[in-house]
Amino acid sequence: MKKIISAQDAINLIDDGSSVMVGGFLSCGAPDKLIDELVKKNVKNLTMISNDTTYPDADKGKLIVNKQIKKLITSHIGTNPETGLQMNSGELDVELVPMGTLIEKIRAKGTGLGGVLTPTGVGTVLEENKKTMDIDGKKFIFEKPLGADFALIYGTKVDKFGNVAYYGTTRNLNTVMATAADTVIVQADELVDCLDPDDVVIPGLYIDYIVEREDN
Repeated sequence: MKKIISAQDAINLIDDGSSVMVGGFLSCGAPDKLIDELVKKNVKNLTMISNDTTYPDADKGKLIVNKQIKKLITSHIGTNPETGLQMNSGELDVELVPMGTLIEKIRAKGTGLGGVLTPTGVGTVLEENKKTMDIDGKKFIFEKPLGADFALIYGTKVDKFGNVAYYGTTRNLNTVMATAADTVIVQADELVDCLDPDDVVIPGLYIDYIVEREDN
């Protein structure tokens, strides 16, 4: 059985300066209540790894507006003007990573690989200060694995063993992030006794804590 805790107790595990992966594609599949609690606690100087920063008034975007993020590793910032403003002013260190590369870097960490080779970004600024390799006459960039202290992820249904199931596209980056953090906290829309094994997307062995969303 996994430890079922409140959102407040879950976020109390996260200290200033931590690195945090946050699931979701924009607001789809984002652990909104966990993020709201992180905003409330006002943890500072975080490194956030996420697909995007959504919108100023939504989930991950609130962390940007509240200036809790010191470094951002992401693929897309266009829907949140505040991210761009902080980046251009020097308040926020933003590392833009192509989406496929971001996912593969996280996957590499989760599977214990030493890194991945990708042709994406060859001949651009993405290549600067990185190792490259020539394979059969084609140039590749070597990308290191990417992990975090914590992963805040979402699940449509989660059972008491920590197994996670998803509805539609809500699985997005949640699945790969669950494999690449030291501590994984899942926000469950619905907590059930036991999932059908055929419905399980993330096995419970990856999950450390479960938080049930209380106001569905």
